[in-house]
Amino acid sequence: MSEHRALVVDDDPDIRDLLVLVLEGLGLEVQAVGTGAAAISTARSWAPDLVTLDLTLPDADGTDVCRELRTFTDAYVVMVTGRDTEVERLVGLEVGADEYLVKPFSPRELKARAAALLRRPRVGSLPQPPARSVPQQLPGGLVVSREQKWATLEGAPLPLTPPELDLLATLASRPDQPWSREELAAEVWSGELIESDFVVDVQVAGLRRKLRNASGRDWIRTVDGSSYLLDTDA
Repeated sequence: MSEHRALVVDDDPDIRDLLVLVLEGLGLEVQAVGTGAAAISTARSWAPDLVTLDLTLPDADGTDVCRELRTFTDAYVVMVTGRDTEVERLVGLEVGADEYLVKPFSPRELKARAAALLRRPRVGSLPQPPARSVPQQLPGGLVVSREQKWATLEGAPLPLTPPELDLLATLASRPDQPWSREELAAEVWSGELIESDFVVDVQVAGLRRKLRNASGRDWIRTVDGSSYLLDTDA
């Protein structure tokens, strides 16, 4: 994986050193910083593929840093934190994190999660010929571009995080048909995420809310309590 870069963001030098050691063990090129401001600056100039992000930083909350990262990069974000509550996990995932690791963590677990993330590209993150860049237009005014990584509803841009966009593109590829959690995990996360049901449900909830806020109706329906479909009926 020597072609990949990782940015470690943590104010604890011992944790930073451990994270750097684990990620370098994957063959990644690694930089480490200790503040939110340095994280944003380094991510802009260095363009990492993966960011490990502590939620508690001396100058910023990690969720705010994640929100800012999501305005200019689709790097995979792994929250690394001592906050072990469901609310914190939900917030982290909803602002665009891909994984959530609680301190004290197993270096082996971090290594496995980072490797799994980097084995799969984002939807549309690879260059494609122009002929394949035609956005998908769906009934109800929803337009999704896999290659260019954007979506609009009735002409207005949808403010989606990269995981939400990946999820929407997958649902839109088979509209009005149910997708099980397992199918979505396989398509969007390559089936390699730990606690995939939890992650899928959180991302679906965030996507559903944004679509509803933009149009006033529910676009995503739950089927039999275990599957989701994109409902294109007006």
